[in-house]
Amino acid sequence: MDVRVIIDGVIRRRTMSDVANTPPAAPSIPTHAELFLAFARITLSGFGGTLPWTRRMFIEEKRWLTEQEFNEIYALCQFLPGPNIVNVTAVFGSRMRGWTGGVAAWAGFLTLPFSFMVIIGALYSQFGDLDALRRTLTGLAAAAAGLLLATLMKMAAPMFKKWGPAPFVLIATALSIGVMRWPLVWVMLALVPVSIGLSWLTRRAVSR
Repeated sequence: MDVRVIIDGVIRRRTMSDVANTPPAAPSIPTHAELFLAFARITLSGFGGTLPWTRRMFIEEKRWLTEQEFNEIYALCQFLPGPNIVNVTAVFGSRMRGWTGGVAAWAGFLTLPFSFMVIIGALYSQFGDLDALRRTLTGLAAAAAGLLLATLMKMAAPMFKKWGPAPFVLIATALSIGVMRWPLVWVMLALVPVSIGLSWLTRRAVSR
């Protein structure tokens, strides 16, 4: 056998081994300009709501967050006053670049929609009674609901990958609010302590 072939095979195997053993590069921290432009892009692409596009950019495209980290940020923002997705922009921007990053993300997220909605609101006040426009908005609402449902399924998927209290709390919350029609505030006040307690007990049992 040719010595060159043997040497090339050894070098190739070593190269492949080095690549396999190399730890993945840490995700880069976006600059203030990248935060502003990223959220401006989300608002321009946010047909049917911006949550699906925000999750896709953070996790799948930019890889700024893992699925678990995104769920944790969104869960935190659920309990803050104001729109959830606006809270996400401020929390994420602050996490990346401090309070100035929060301002950059917030400005990128709200500047264009505010400008567009002022114009669209003025147009809707003039032509909102047209039947064709009503039918169009009905179709848009159905598409928006489908996008939101798909995003919620993606967010829930990591919770079912391992045994723990999260799936039970998720199902209990959905049944309490969606089926039983119980008030959101009382459901949250009851299930949040239960969820925290179960998570603490589960981690304590695993650590042992």
